[in-house]
Amino acid sequence: MKVAIVGVSGAVGQEFLTVLSERQFPVDELFLFGSSRSAGQTFDFRGKQYITKELKHNDDFKDVNIAFVSAGAGTSVEYAETITKHGAVMIDNSSAFRMDKDVPLVVPEVNAEDALHRPKGIIANPNCSTIQMVVALKPIEKLSHIRRIHVATYQAASGAGAKAMAELIEQSREALDGKTPTVDKFAYQLAFNLIPQIDVFTENDYTKEEMKMHHETRKIMHSDVEVSATCVRVPVIRSHSEATWIETERPISVEEARQAFSSAEGLVLMDNPSTKEYPMPLFLAGKDPVYVGRIRKDIANPNGLTFWTVSDQIKKGAALNAVQIAEYLVNK
Repeated sequence: MKVAIVGVSGAVGQEFLTVLSERQFPVDELFLFGSSRSAGQTFDFRGKQYITKELKHNDDFKDVNIAFVSAGAGTSVEYAETITKHGAVMIDNSSAFRMDKDVPLVVPEVNAEDALHRPKGIIANPNCSTIQMVVALKPIEKLSHIRRIHVATYQAASGAGAKAMAELIEQSREALDGKTPTVDKFAYQLAFNLIPQIDVFTENDYTKEEMKMHHETRKIMHSDVEVSATCVRVPVIRSHSEATWIETERPISVEEARQAFSSAEGLVLMDNPSTKEYPMPLFLAGKDPVYVGRIRKDIANPNGLTFWTVSDQIKKGAALNAVQIAEYLVNK
Protein backbone atom coordinates (compact mmCIF):
# COMPACT_ATOMS: atom_id res chain seq x y z
CA MET A 1 0.00 0.00 0.00
CA LYS A 2 1.53 3.26 -1.18
CA VAL A 3 0.08 6.33 0.49
CA ALA A 4 0.54 10.04 -0.17
CA ILE A 5 -0.36 13.03 2.01
CA VAL A 6 -0.76 16.37 0.27
CA GLY A 7 -0.62 19.36 2.62
CA VAL A 8 1.28 17.45 5.29
CA SER A 9 2.49 20.52 7.18
CA GLY A 10 -1.02 21.75 8.02
CA ALA A 11 -3.11 20.82 11.05
CA VAL A 12 -5.06 18.14 9.18
CA GLY A 13 -1.96 16.90 7.37
CA GLN A 14 -0.25 16.34 10.71
CA GLU A 15 -3.36 14.60 11.99
CA PHE A 16 -3.22 12.22 9.02
CA LEU A 17 0.18 11.03 10.22
CA THR A 18 -1.17 10.52 13.74
CA VAL A 19 -4.35 8.71 12.69
CA LEU A 20 -2.62 6.44 10.17
CA SER A 21 -0.19 5.40 12.91
CA GLU A 22 -2.82 5.00 15.64
CA ARG A 23 -5.03 2.81 13.45
CA GLN A 24 -2.10 0.80 12.06
CA PHE A 25 -3.19 1.54 8.53
CA PRO A 26 -1.16 -0.59 6.10
CA VAL A 27 1.45 1.85 4.74
CA ASP A 28 4.32 0.21 2.87
CA GLU A 29 5.54 3.44 1.30
CA LEU A 30 4.70 7.01 2.29
CA PHE A 31 5.04 10.11 0.14
CA LEU A 32 4.65 13.62 1.57
CA PHE A 33 3.83 16.69 -0.50
CA GLY A 34 3.45 20.37 0.22
CA SER A 35 3.91 23.85 -1.16
CA SER A 36 7.29 25.28 -2.14
CA ARG A 37 7.49 26.70 1.40
CA SER A 38 7.01 23.26 2.93
CA ALA A 39 9.32 21.37 0.58
CA GLY A 40 12.31 19.93 2.40
CA GLN A 41 10.62 19.70 5.79
CA THR A 42 10.97 16.32 7.47
CA PHE A 43 8.30 14.50 9.45
CA ASP A 44 8.45 11.36 11.54
CA PHE A 45 6.14 8.44 10.80
CA ARG A 46 6.51 5.18 12.71
CA GLY A 47 10.09 6.01 13.64
CA LYS A 48 11.24 6.92 10.14
CA GLN A 49 11.93 10.38 8.76
CA TYR A 50 10.24 11.45 5.53
CA ILE A 51 11.11 14.51 3.44
CA THR A 52 8.33 16.66 2.00
CA LYS A 53 8.43 17.11 -1.77
CA GLU A 54 7.01 20.11 -3.58
CA LEU A 55 3.68 19.35 -5.23
CA LYS A 56 4.12 19.64 -8.99
CA HIS A 57 2.44 18.59 -12.22
CA ASN A 58 4.49 15.46 -12.90
CA ASP A 59 4.33 11.69 -12.38
CA ASP A 60 5.06 11.64 -8.62
CA PHE A 61 1.71 9.90 -7.99
CA LYS A 62 2.29 7.11 -10.53
CA ASP A 63 2.69 4.39 -7.90
CA VAL A 64 0.39 5.84 -5.23
CA ASN A 65 -2.72 3.88 -4.23
CA ILE A 66 -4.39 6.43 -1.93
CA ALA A 67 -3.73 10.15 -1.68
CA PHE A 68 -5.04 12.10 1.30
CA VAL A 69 -5.34 15.72 0.20
CA SER A 70 -5.78 18.67 2.57
CA ALA A 71 -4.26 21.71 0.93
CA GLY A 72 -7.28 23.88 0.14
CA ALA A 73 -9.89 23.85 -2.60
CA GLY A 74 -7.74 25.69 -5.12
CA THR A 75 -4.93 23.17 -4.86
CA SER A 76 -7.36 20.25 -5.03
CA VAL A 77 -8.91 21.55 -8.24
CA GLU A 78 -5.56 22.34 -9.84
CA TYR A 79 -3.89 19.03 -9.01
CA ALA A 80 -6.79 16.53 -9.08
CA GLU A 81 -5.91 15.24 -12.54
CA THR A 82 -2.21 15.01 -11.69
CA ILE A 83 -2.99 13.03 -8.54
CA THR A 84 -5.53 10.62 -10.08
CA LYS A 85 -4.32 10.14 -13.67
CA HIS A 86 -2.37 6.96 -12.86
CA GLY A 87 -5.13 5.41 -10.75
CA ALA A 88 -4.58 6.82 -7.28
CA VAL A 89 -7.75 7.33 -5.25
CA MET A 90 -7.84 10.95 -4.09
CA ILE A 91 -9.61 11.46 -0.75
CA ASP A 92 -10.07 15.20 -0.67
CA ASN A 93 -10.63 17.19 2.49
CA SER A 94 -11.50 20.48 0.79
CA SER A 95 -14.86 21.82 -0.39
CA ALA A 96 -13.81 21.61 -4.05
CA PHE A 97 -15.70 18.48 -5.11
CA ARG A 98 -18.28 17.89 -2.38
CA MET A 99 -21.30 18.75 -4.48
CA ASP A 100 -19.95 17.31 -7.74
CA LYS A 101 -22.45 14.67 -8.90
CA ASP A 102 -19.57 12.42 -9.99
CA VAL A 103 -17.77 12.61 -6.65
CA PRO A 104 -19.15 10.65 -3.67
CA LEU A 105 -19.40 12.55 -0.38
CA VAL A 106 -18.77 9.96 2.29
CA VAL A 107 -19.10 9.44 6.03
CA PRO A 108 -18.36 5.72 6.54
CA GLU A 109 -20.88 5.23 9.37
CA VAL A 110 -23.61 6.66 7.12
CA ASN A 111 -22.95 5.92 3.43
CA ALA A 112 -19.69 3.98 3.09
CA GLU A 113 -20.86 2.13 -0.03
CA ASP A 114 -21.00 5.42 -1.96
CA ALA A 115 -17.19 5.36 -1.98
CA LEU A 116 -17.20 2.43 -4.39
CA HIS A 117 -18.59 4.54 -7.25
CA ARG A 118 -16.10 7.29 -8.06
CA PRO A 119 -16.01 8.15 -11.78
CA LYS A 120 -13.34 10.81 -11.29
CA GLY A 121 -11.20 8.80 -8.90
CA ILE A 122 -12.05 11.29 -6.15
CA ILE A 123 -13.91 10.84 -2.86
CA ALA A 124 -14.84 14.00 -0.96
CA ASN A 125 -14.58 14.34 2.80
CA PRO A 126 -17.57 16.39 4.03
CA ASN A 127 -17.46 19.56 6.05
CA CYS A 128 -16.48 18.87 9.66
CA SER A 129 -19.73 20.15 11.16
CA THR A 130 -21.76 18.06 8.71
CA ILE A 131 -19.82 14.87 9.50
CA GLN A 132 -20.48 15.20 13.21
CA MET A 133 -24.18 15.81 12.70
CA VAL A 134 -24.93 13.02 10.21
CA VAL A 135 -23.21 10.39 12.38
CA ALA A 136 -25.80 11.23 15.04
CA LEU A 137 -28.68 11.49 12.55
CA LYS A 138 -28.15 8.07 10.99
CA PRO A 139 -29.53 5.93 13.87
CA ILE A 140 -32.59 8.21 14.18
CA GLU A 141 -33.23 8.07 10.43
CA LYS A 142 -33.41 4.26 10.79
CA LEU A 143 -36.27 4.69 13.27
CA SER A 144 -38.22 7.31 11.33
CA HIS A 145 -37.47 9.58 8.38
CA ILE A 146 -36.15 12.97 9.48
CA ARG A 147 -38.12 15.75 7.82
CA ARG A 148 -36.46 18.83 9.23
CA ILE A 149 -33.30 19.82 11.11
CA HIS A 150 -32.39 23.00 12.94
CA VAL A 151 -28.82 23.11 14.19
CA ALA A 152 -26.62 25.64 15.96
CA THR A 153 -22.91 24.91 15.85
CA TYR A 154 -20.25 26.06 18.30
CA GLN A 155 -17.08 25.62 16.28
CA ALA A 156 -13.57 25.59 17.70
CA ALA A 157 -10.71 27.74 16.45
CA SER A 158 -8.96 24.68 15.05
CA GLY A 159 -11.66 24.47 12.39
CA ALA A 160 -9.85 27.43 10.80
CA GLY A 161 -6.42 25.76 10.97
CA ALA A 162 -3.23 25.74 13.01
CA LYS A 163 -2.69 29.51 12.71
CA ALA A 164 -6.18 30.12 14.07
CA MET A 165 -5.47 28.01 17.15
CA ALA A 166 -2.25 29.92 17.74
CA GLU A 167 -4.08 33.23 17.33
CA LEU A 168 -6.70 32.32 19.93
CA ILE A 169 -3.98 31.43 22.43
CA GLU A 170 -2.07 34.64 21.70
CA GLN A 171 -5.22 36.78 21.91
CA SER A 172 -6.05 35.25 25.30
CA ARG A 173 -2.58 36.07 26.63
CA GLU A 174 -2.74 39.61 25.27
CA ALA A 175 -6.21 40.24 26.68
CA LEU A 176 -5.24 38.96 30.12
CA ASP A 177 -2.13 41.16 30.03
CA GLY A 178 -4.26 44.21 29.25
CA LYS A 179 -2.96 44.51 25.68
CA THR A 180 -4.99 44.96 22.52
CA PRO A 181 -5.37 41.45 21.07
CA THR A 182 -3.87 40.77 17.65
CA VAL A 183 -6.56 40.09 15.04
CA ASP A 184 -5.42 38.46 11.82
CA LYS A 185 -6.95 35.06 11.09
CA PHE A 186 -10.43 35.99 12.31
CA ALA A 187 -12.57 39.00 11.43
CA TYR A 188 -12.77 39.95 15.11
CA GLN A 189 -11.13 39.06 18.40
CA LEU A 190 -12.18 35.50 19.25
CA ALA A 191 -10.77 35.35 22.78
CA PHE A 192 -13.60 35.98 25.29
CA ASN A 193 -15.97 36.44 22.36
CA LEU A 194 -18.25 34.61 19.89
CA ILE A 195 -18.32 35.30 16.16
CA PRO A 196 -21.65 34.36 14.49
CA GLN A 197 -20.10 34.01 11.06
CA ILE A 198 -18.08 31.15 9.56
CA ASP A 199 -17.13 31.63 5.89
CA VAL A 200 -18.69 34.33 3.69
CA PHE A 201 -22.36 35.28 3.47
CA THR A 202 -24.42 34.08 0.52
CA GLU A 203 -27.36 35.79 -1.20
CA ASN A 204 -29.88 34.40 1.33
CA ASP A 205 -27.81 35.76 4.27
CA TYR A 206 -26.79 32.28 5.36
CA THR A 207 -23.03 31.73 5.33
CA LYS A 208 -21.36 29.21 3.04
CA GLU A 209 -20.67 27.06 6.11
CA GLU A 210 -24.37 27.00 6.95
CA MET A 211 -25.37 26.18 3.38
CA LYS A 212 -22.77 23.40 3.28
CA MET A 213 -24.61 21.73 6.15
CA HIS A 214 -27.88 21.98 4.20
CA HIS A 215 -26.61 20.63 0.89
CA GLU A 216 -24.09 18.08 2.18
CA THR A 217 -26.50 16.46 4.63
CA ARG A 218 -29.01 15.85 1.85
CA LYS A 219 -26.36 14.34 -0.43
CA ILE A 220 -24.80 12.08 2.22
CA MET A 221 -28.13 10.80 3.53
CA HIS A 222 -29.80 10.62 0.11
CA SER A 223 -32.63 12.55 1.71
CA ASP A 224 -35.02 15.41 1.10
CA VAL A 225 -34.50 16.64 4.66
CA GLU A 226 -34.54 20.40 5.19
CA VAL A 227 -31.61 21.79 7.17
CA SER A 228 -31.34 25.26 8.69
CA ALA A 229 -28.04 26.02 10.43
CA THR A 230 -26.45 28.85 12.39
CA CYS A 231 -22.69 28.42 12.66
CA VAL A 232 -20.73 30.23 15.37
CA ARG A 233 -17.00 30.38 16.06
CA VAL A 234 -16.28 30.02 19.77
CA PRO A 235 -13.09 30.48 21.84
CA VAL A 236 -12.35 26.76 22.13
CA ILE A 237 -9.13 25.23 20.79
CA ARG A 238 -10.37 21.84 19.56
CA SER A 239 -13.68 20.00 19.17
CA HIS A 240 -16.91 21.35 17.72
CA SER A 241 -20.20 21.27 19.61
CA GLU A 242 -23.68 21.27 18.08
CA ALA A 243 -27.21 21.72 19.41
CA THR A 244 -29.59 19.91 17.07
CA TRP A 245 -33.38 19.89 16.81
CA ILE A 246 -34.96 17.32 14.49
CA GLU A 247 -38.52 16.61 13.36
CA THR A 248 -39.33 13.02 12.37
CA GLU A 249 -42.31 11.52 10.57
CA ARG A 250 -43.46 9.81 13.74
CA PRO A 251 -42.76 10.69 17.36
CA ILE A 252 -39.54 9.15 18.69
CA SER A 253 -39.30 8.64 22.44
CA VAL A 254 -36.22 9.63 24.38
CA GLU A 255 -35.67 5.99 25.32
CA GLU A 256 -35.84 4.91 21.67
CA ALA A 257 -33.34 7.60 20.78
CA ARG A 258 -30.96 6.61 23.59
CA GLN A 259 -31.05 2.97 22.54
CA ALA A 260 -30.43 3.90 18.92
CA PHE A 261 -27.54 6.19 19.80
CA SER A 262 -25.95 3.68 22.17
CA SER A 263 -25.81 0.95 19.53
CA ALA A 264 -24.76 3.15 16.61
CA GLU A 265 -21.34 2.97 15.01
CA GLY A 266 -19.06 5.88 15.82
CA LEU A 267 -21.27 7.31 18.57
CA VAL A 268 -20.78 7.36 22.33
CA LEU A 269 -23.77 8.06 24.58
CA MET A 270 -22.91 10.53 27.37
CA ASP A 271 -26.27 11.50 28.78
CA ASN A 272 -27.00 11.56 32.49
CA PRO A 273 -28.48 14.91 33.59
CA SER A 274 -28.75 13.86 37.25
CA THR A 275 -24.95 13.58 37.51
CA LYS A 276 -24.23 16.48 35.13
CA GLU A 277 -22.84 14.09 32.54
CA TYR A 278 -22.86 15.45 28.99
CA PRO A 279 -20.27 15.98 26.24
CA MET A 280 -17.91 18.95 26.51
CA PRO A 281 -15.09 19.92 24.12
CA LEU A 282 -12.56 20.44 26.92
CA PHE A 283 -12.56 16.74 27.74
CA LEU A 284 -13.09 15.22 24.29
CA ALA A 285 -10.36 16.80 22.16
CA GLY A 286 -8.24 14.10 20.55
CA LYS A 287 -10.98 11.45 20.82
CA ASP A 288 -12.27 9.51 17.81
CA PRO A 289 -16.06 9.23 18.28
CA VAL A 290 -18.96 11.64 18.16
CA TYR A 291 -20.38 12.05 21.67
CA VAL A 292 -24.09 12.67 22.21
CA GLY A 293 -26.05 13.84 25.26
CA ARG A 294 -28.77 16.22 26.50
CA ILE A 295 -31.30 14.03 24.68
CA ARG A 296 -34.87 15.22 25.24
CA LYS A 297 -38.23 15.72 23.58
CA ASP A 298 -38.69 19.01 21.79
CA ILE A 299 -41.51 20.54 23.85
CA ALA A 300 -42.34 22.84 20.92
CA ASN A 301 -42.89 19.97 18.47
CA PRO A 302 -44.70 16.66 19.14
CA ASN A 303 -42.54 14.93 16.52
CA GLY A 304 -39.37 16.63 17.68
CA LEU A 305 -36.20 15.58 19.47
CA THR A 306 -33.25 17.68 20.52
CA PHE A 307 -29.75 16.64 21.50
CA TRP A 308 -26.19 17.89 21.90
CA THR A 309 -23.08 16.49 20.21
CA VAL A 310 -19.34 17.08 20.56
CA SER A 311 -16.58 15.77 18.31
CA ASP A 312 -12.97 16.62 17.55
CA GLN A 313 -13.26 18.14 14.08
CA ILE A 314 -9.58 17.64 13.21
CA LYS A 315 -10.02 13.94 13.94
CA LYS A 316 -13.51 12.73 13.02
CA GLY A 317 -14.27 15.95 11.18
CA ALA A 318 -11.27 15.58 8.89
CA ALA A 319 -8.35 13.14 9.11
CA LEU A 320 -10.06 10.22 10.83
CA ASN A 321 -13.06 10.27 8.50
CA ALA A 322 -10.72 10.22 5.49
CA VAL A 323 -8.70 7.32 6.88
CA GLN A 324 -11.90 5.41 7.65
CA ILE A 325 -12.89 5.84 4.00
CA ALA A 326 -9.52 4.41 2.98
CA GLU A 327 -9.96 1.49 5.40
CA TYR A 328 -13.31 0.71 3.82
CA LEU A 329 -11.76 0.68 0.36
CA VAL A 330 -8.91 -1.57 1.51
CA ASN A 331 -11.36 -4.01 3.11
CA LYS A 332 -13.41 -4.10 -0.08
